[in-house]
Amino acid sequence: MQASVAIQVLPAVQGDEEVVRIVDEVIAYIKSTGLNYYVGPFETTIEGDDYDQLMDIVKECQHVAIRAGCPGVSAYIKVSYKPEGGVMTIDQKVTKHHQ
Repeated sequence: MQASVAIQVLPAVQGDEEVVRIVDEVIAYIKSTGLNYYVGPFETTIEGDDYDQLMDIVKECQHVAIRAGCPGVSAYIKVSYKPEGGVMTIDQKVTKHHQ
């Protein structure tokens, strides 16, 4: 695997229910990409072999949030990228903690 991206989307809306609704739409979009992903309490991690595809997904997450009705969105992004491969997978990082 070449890349892993963690994204935390923060919609600029009032109320927890509205935040959750918009974040759920972003997560549904991530799920629709077909890539391996992991939803955590603060961020969602996506992994794959195409760095540009992952960056396009990060960009589209902002558009999804806006289309869902929020007037603005902030995002925190973490990226691990090794063009020759060797990025640790989600499973390698968290499986031992979820058994």
